[in-house]
Amino acid sequence: MYKVLLVDDERIILDGISQMVDWQDFGTELTGTAQNGLQAYDLIAADPPDIVISDIRMPGLDGLGLVAQTYATHPNVKFVLLSGFGEFEYANRAMQYGVKHYLLKPTDETKIADSLKEVTAELDQERRREAFTLDMKRRFEKVIPHVKEQVLREFVTNKTYGRRDLEEYRGLLPCDFGRPVRLLLCHIEGEADYEHQFAVKNIAEDLLQTALMSTTLGDHALILISDPEDQELLHRRLQDIRRTFRLYYKMNVTVAVSDPGPITSARKLYRETLQCLNYRFYLDDSGIITRKDTFVPDGGVSEFAFDEERLMLPVRSGDQEEAALALAEFIAELKRAQLSIEMTKSYAISMYAALVRLDGPERMAEAYKRISEIADMGSLQAIQSFLEETVRDMAGRNYERNAFKYNAIVRKVIDIVEEQIGNASLSLNLVAHEMLYMNADYLGKLFKKETGEKFSNYVMRIRIQRATELMAENPDAKIFEMAEQLGFGDNPQYFSQVFKKQMGCTPSEYIRKLTGGISAF
Repeated sequence: MYKVLLVDDERIILDGISQMVDWQDFGTELTGTAQNGLQAYDLIAADPPDIVISDIRMPGLDGLGLVAQTYATHPNVKFVLLSGFGEFEYANRAMQYGVKHYLLKPTDETKIADSLKEVTAELDQERRREAFTLDMKRRFEKVIPHVKEQVLREFVTNKTYGRRDLEEYRGLLPCDFGRPVRLLLCHIEGEADYEHQFAVKNIAEDLLQTALMSTTLGDHALILISDPEDQELLHRRLQDIRRTFRLYYKMNVTVAVSDPGPITSARKLYRETLQCLNYRFYLDDSGIITRKDTFVPDGGVSEFAFDEERLMLPVRSGDQEEAALALAEFIAELKRAQLSIEMTKSYAISMYAALVRLDGPERMAEAYKRISEIADMGSLQAIQSFLEETVRDMAGRNYERNAFKYNAIVRKVIDIVEEQIGNASLSLNLVAHEMLYMNADYLGKLFKKETGEKFSNYVMRIRIQRATELMAENPDAKIFEMAEQLGFGDNPQYFSQVFKKQMGCTPSEYIRKLTGGISAF
């Protein structure tokens, strides 16, 4: 039913038309009447009708003014104007507001009926047109995601697409193509199918909320985003994507992130993410890799060098903290070198074999069987966890074994060394004569028999071990202050010589190694 408002300042005409017309026969209902333009406009503003039948000449606001005012706020309202003889000039002026129907007063039921039929036919046609347009819009909106997927797929694989193609798509796709973009490539670890790719793509779109386009290509999901100003926020969102996908599918996702660039270079950005993906073996638990993570210093990949005794010695003596630190240095050196995956695994296997040889024959056979596990591991992080477990277990057993082996005197000597490590006068004679009141030669032999080291060598090793701990805690520490703190007095040069002899590098070089690790994002 179309709603009709009837307006005339003559009550007789208002009542006559109201009762004369069978409104329902024309698919309409009379929802109100008014005796002037002001009153009529208030009714229109409160509850807009579909049709207004109005006299032209009225006090306050005439019919022509009512048409103009209504057109400004409710342009879809249709008007039928009632005019007296000689008022056609006013009616003609109303034509500029789309008024097509006017009747000469006095009128009758037939003329009003004909006008209502014409107006309702126009409204029916407009409604059909609006419904058709809305249906087309809905269909277009359904198609848009598929169009965007195809456009992104073409842009990253077809080198002939460029700025001209972008201009053609600019009007079609509601994307901000003016800003720099980044391409995200999501790789699902393990056996994945299209459902998994579709899921990670949709999770990324929902959590990022800034995706311009997305698609699946091969084994990967691609998401094109505007380069965000807040890179830390982007990193958190990417971690949210990984956590959400893992929660539902129990699978890990690696995300390769391109550098920013124009959308016309999407093919280059795609190749960049593929290259990043090749380095996921070296990733830590973050699962996010950028071009910075694959950076190789000028001069190419350097040779790998690590003295395995740096790790064997603390494992043998049962020093778990020092062993863990040495293993971390080994892993950091592998990351820095960025060798081939096969070569990296071979170094890890060699280190594991060296560790196994420290164990008894009964354990060696079983341990050697696990070498194949390293060869099958998919990341350096997994290898590190495997070696950490091995080192922790072996160093722990050696610590317990050594604790029973050392007699009470030797343990007392070790405690004294720990307490007096900063004493430049610390010596075997000092400990024997002034602290334990016994023969220095006998104490030296006893100490070496129980520990396998001369007292002086042990002191120097502990001092250098403590130095590496201090450097790890505070890489900005001054060498001369450290030398004095560890019992080398005012002779930092001697400290450096001893450090290099034991560690294979100077204190400054060691600190640079500690601070020269690879960034995760």
